[in-house]
Amino acid sequence: MTQSTAPEAGLPAAALNSAERTPLPESVPGSLHALILQSLDDDQAQEILSIPLAGKSSIADHMVIASGRSTRQVAAMAQKLAERVKHGGFGHVRIEGLPAADWVLIDAGDVVVHLFRPEVRSFYNLERMWAFDGPSANA
Repeated sequence: MTQSTAPEAGLPAAALNSAERTPLPESVPGSLHALILQSLDDDQAQEILSIPLAGKSSIADHMVIASGRSTRQVAAMAQKLAERVKHGGFGHVRIEGLPAADWVLIDAGDVVVHLFRPEVRSFYNLERMWAFDGPSANA
């Protein structure tokens, strides 16, 4: 029998966090990457994944992908994240896709964040495209 994570299950948020949440990906404390991961965790993002891009792309050092349960949660997470990055002293972020909030892209410079509704995340499957660690071209 699995435990439901729905609010109507009657479990307090702390119990859901400890029972159902996976640990955050590793990051350097005090870094932009750490702030973003903690912000998403605080806002109860689901399936937080961080993909290191160093050596794969020059667009950023990390790509973070996470899901929200609804368009309202995705939009709220994006707006809170932008506020926290600014207040953390990392400057302003650029946000795309906020009106529809099915897929919101947040460009924070060294970290690019994709927030999805689960169905949209499954459709685009960015994890598979960016996390491919096949045979090295130098091998």
